[in-house]
Amino acid sequence: MSINELLATLKAHEIHLTVKDGQLVVQGNRRALTENGLLEHLREHKPALIELIEQGDYQNGKRGAPALPANGIEQGCERITPEMLTLVKLDQAAIDLLMDAIPGGAANVQDIYPLAPLQQGILYHHVTATQGDPYVMQVQFAFSDQARRDAFAEALQSVITRHDILRTSIHWKGLETPLQVVWRHAELKVDSSPLAADLTMDLGQAPLMRLVCHAPVAGQRVEATLLFHHIAMDHSALEVVRHEIQACLSGQAEMLGVPVPFRNYVGQALLGVSEAQHEAFFREMLGDLDEPTLAYGLQDLSGEGDAIEEHSVTLDQQLCLRLRAQARTLGISVASLFHLGWARVLAGLAGQSRVVFGTVLMGRLLGAEATERALGIFINTLPLRLDLDEQGVQAAVRATHQRLTALMRHEHAPLALAQRCSGVKAPTPLFNALLNYRHSAPAQASGETWQGIEVLQAQERSNYPLVL
Repeated sequence: MSINELLATLKAHEIHLTVKDGQLVVQGNRRALTENGLLEHLREHKPALIELIEQGDYQNGKRGAPALPANGIEQGCERITPEMLTLVKLDQAAIDLLMDAIPGGAANVQDIYPLAPLQQGILYHHVTATQGDPYVMQVQFAFSDQARRDAFAEALQSVITRHDILRTSIHWKGLETPLQVVWRHAELKVDSSPLAADLTMDLGQAPLMRLVCHAPVAGQRVEATLLFHHIAMDHSALEVVRHEIQACLSGQAEMLGVPVPFRNYVGQALLGVSEAQHEAFFREMLGDLDEPTLAYGLQDLSGEGDAIEEHSVTLDQQLCLRLRAQARTLGISVASLFHLGWARVLAGLAGQSRVVFGTVLMGRLLGAEATERALGIFINTLPLRLDLDEQGVQAAVRATHQRLTALMRHEHAPLALAQRCSGVKAPTPLFNALLNYRHSAPAQASGETWQGIEVLQAQERSNYPLVL
């Protein structure tokens, strides 16, 4: 479990953290701490938690986040004017251009605001892709019959109706900066058109997903493929969608909590740490680097990801226990061990001691309300620079931990900004490898709820040639 996921879980269970005499003090629901395995995760992240609290980035479960302005577009509004937009400044001509692109015009528009950090990078690859789109994802399902498939589609539509990010379209043509528009109503597209070899998606039409039904074969199950765009959902969001579909299928939709608007995340990313602060941090980290870290010498990051092969290895349980024990002994997180290990691998592949690679940050705002149940693209990829000199392993892993902790304060910085702060000149990429260290809860779908529905395969793609 990442530190952001841990803090969101603590917030949900009303468990608060403080530091007294250099020690982490935990106050709250004792049962929640023991039943959810939170104590183990608190031990793992203890040094980073203490550092965050002492730096003032976390106060009793609430990060010092700025107050967000309310949405000025009211229900039933038939004309949107500049003063109604509280997260972006647009003139009337730009607003009218957007309204012309939305079915139903202003009456069907709930909100307008800029893209989140990772959305900016994903849009870049969407626009520059020559064949297909590396960020169109797919999950293939099998259903016992057509009625079960229809029930699944209906449940998914209910989830779309609940969450603003699933009713969002992306627009950039004719605008000074790319924007996202939240529709009030967006219907899931269900069709039977054949899947193209080079998958793509119209980002200007919400929802950014569609269910493609395959022709049934006599005596076999009904199959369908759900296509969705990564610009609207990350891995954690997919788990939330799955949970809510399950609730709808089992007749428990009314038990779901109030959805958290994605605008809250975008607003805090915009109004939090300033661009100047982001730039100062990354110039200090990357400013003296004039050589990229390119494993195997691969420089082309514009691919569609369809040629990427995947290999999985399950780590031995005893090894996992030793890693956690070692992390506790050193006073760092297990994530820091993996980041240092990955850096050493890349140092060997690239033949250099100053290594840079991308690390995936969860971005689910420390202490933000109910972020563990929020939908959207919260993750962000940012560069991590590690110098593998003659220092010992313990010193190196502690330095890695300190740099990761410092990076978290800038988790909403645009990747393009960070890359500009290095001495590596465009179009040469700063790095070509990623490490995505994340916690995935074990699947719990079973029994009558998912009876007659089976996930056959899921496909995620990336434009980076090497991802761990």
